Amino acid sequence: MKNTDNNWSVYIILCSDKTLYTGITTDIERRLKEHSSNNGAKYFRGRSPEKVMYLEGGHNKSTASKRELYIKSLTRREKEQLIQSIGNEMEA
Repeated sequence: MKNTDNNWSVYIILCSDKTLYTGITTDIERRLKEHSSNNGAKYFRGRSPEKVMYLEGGHNKSTASKRELYIKSLTRREKEQLIQSIGNEMEA
């Protein structure tokens, strides 16, 4: 059975070393806490999350995963343009 729950989001976090981390979640606040407490991605060992810079909701797990992969393939400049775009659900 295909997952049609559209409660998945794609996010970009600015890290302490000024890199941008992209991931997916159904609960951005929980996921940010996990990243902050080293219970999230291995990427955050040696660096810490500073701020959620981009949030894009309305995905199911499949479309969120595909979007995450696409965003990860972007250059830094392209990710910064995405963060500045109208599709960003984070408050300015």
